[in-house]
Amino acid sequence: MPEIVITEFMDEAAIREILADRDVLYDPKLVDRPSDLLAQLSEARALIVRNRTQVRGALLEAAGKLEVVGRLGVGLDNIDVEACNARGVTVHPATGANDLSVAEYVITAALLLLRCAWTATPEVTAGKWPRMTTIGREISGKTLGLIGLGNIARETATRARALGMQIVAFDPLLPADHTAWQRAKPYSLKELLQVADVVSLHVPLLPSTINMIGRAQLASMRRGSIIINAARGGVLDEDAVVESLRSGHLGGAALDVFDTEPLDAARGARFAKTPNLLLTPHIAGVTEESNVRVSELIARQVLGHLAGK
Repeated sequence: MPEIVITEFMDEAAIREILADRDVLYDPKLVDRPSDLLAQLSEARALIVRNRTQVRGALLEAAGKLEVVGRLGVGLDNIDVEACNARGVTVHPATGANDLSVAEYVITAALLLLRCAWTATPEVTAGKWPRMTTIGREISGKTLGLIGLGNIARETATRARALGMQIVAFDPLLPADHTAWQRAKPYSLKELLQVADVVSLHVPLLPSTINMIGRAQLASMRRGSIIINAARGGVLDEDAVVESLRSGHLGGAALDVFDTEPLDAARGARFAKTPNLLLTPHIAGVTEESNVRVSELIARQVLGHLAGK
């Protein structure tokens, strides 16, 4: 039975080069076969996952020898950290390794949705010339509102400022004297939603953040403004976003995370024929470069733990 089980995709070079002397089971589709997953964990000392593997309950019961969990990312809502701590299982997130990727995603989404031109290809290739409907807006001079001012939001702010944006942020947990406030003006959530042209979410999924942006909050945003969620599904009311886009109040939305992942056809259908909506399959933090950084970091952390370092 394997010593290290990896249930979701990972850079294979990191496995070959860093974990070469260990008994590793790498099966990026194992997460989709729960019974097989549980069967492989009886002797496992380490488990490496992304966001879909639920490290709780039955899985922890099956993994009686588990010592360490490596998370190929930063969000821990799929891991019962308290239960792991109670069992003496150390949890290592890949803090900082994909910050740049998410920040670039947010800026890219803002540019795409403001400019509108990304929708023109089918019409242009069909011989139409939709010039007036795809002129769009510039990002320079717009206000970016960051809900949460952690590391990813700070990287986003740096890039947004380079493009000429004004930065405001809401983060009640960040001390007033923190150096991060040098990159953004502190606003209340209500104030931020009222002034921002682009709102980007950067908060974890907690009981206090579930649907923190719902119908009322979207209605308070400026008409034509844009919202981007590359944080966690559940912090933004997806149905309310669809309604606001269809009514013309919101000017655009980019969703990289969802209440339930992956979306099935039935749940995905509710987004159909919604204008100015960009959907991506939870890839904001995953680029070729960040996958290498995240994989190498977690491989080394897991190896160091198993080696007693």
